Amino acid sequence: MKRYFAAALLFALVASVANARPYREMFPNKTDFSDEEKQVLGKLDFQQGAIRLPAAKATLNVPAGFYYLSSEDTKTVLVDIWGNPPGSAADALGMLFPAQYAPTEAGAWGSVIEYSADGYVSDADAQTIDYDELLQNIKDSIAEKNAERQKQGFPTVTLFGWASAPHYDQSAHALHWARDLLFNENGNAQHTLNYSVRTLGREGVFQFDFVAGLEQLKEIETAIPSVTKLVQFDKGMAYNDHVDGDKIAAYGMAGMIAAGAGAKVAAKVGLLAIAAAFLKKAWILVFVVFGGAVSFVKRLFTGKKTPNA
Repeated sequence: MKRYFAAALLFALVASVANARPYREMFPNKTDFSDEEKQVLGKLDFQQGAIRLPAAKATLNVPAGFYYLSSEDTKTVLVDIWGNPPGSAADALGMLFPAQYAPTEAGAWGSVIEYSADGYVSDADAQTIDYDELLQNIKDSIAEKNAERQKQGFPTVTLFGWASAPHYDQSAHALHWARDLLFNENGNAQHTLNYSVRTLGREGVFQFDFVAGLEQLKEIETAIPSVTKLVQFDKGMAYNDHVDGDKIAAYGMAGMIAAGAGAKVAAKVGLLAIAAAFLKKAWILVFVVFGGAVSFVKRLFTGKKTPNA
């Protein structure tokens, strides 16, 4: 019995990393990596295929055009390579990248993956939300917080508008949208992209938050139809498996878009029941993910000392 158990455990461990590839196989045509890059990339496992994510009760089916990095490797990318504060990777289940970029490249972009077990989110209002009004509410809230941002040493933020208007894919139960944000620090203004995808499940929301520059919008828009179909919830956990009596989230479709703007916007769209922890987490995204992505800080390889938000 012990021998059988050991063999089964070994098989499980081997199977769990069977789709992991070293960087030389992942990027066979890239030969100009520096020694520093090689050292860091050599520690990462580039995974494709079916990636089990038990915390989300789901599998991420990663095709050849993308690769997945584990939560530990995500910390290496966000903190060590891109220069974000350690907390930026705290809740990440991993990251998704387009296969044409290594995370050390200047043009690299990727999506941080998280899951919120907040309950079933009704999509009943998906077709009736006034997204222009919601946008104005978010603009006002972000602007009101700029004085406090400056006081804390963060750049000021201006929301210019939708970089890509909210769209709900009914068949995939996936909502996606993008915002065009301007960060201004000491007179140095730069646009950045805030692109989000939310895939709904029976018990919560699978989250993709893209860390990218505005110039990469077209690339991301091309990838979105594939991204919205990557999540496969476990049996009985899909959105359509919802039954009366399931836990219901304290927010709706508008709330997923507005939460990052703070409690004032939440109040305007009927979201006062959102837990403080949820709002705090969204607030962190405004400062950490956006701020860390503004100029794609790659201090480890470029030697640039750009402040992080």
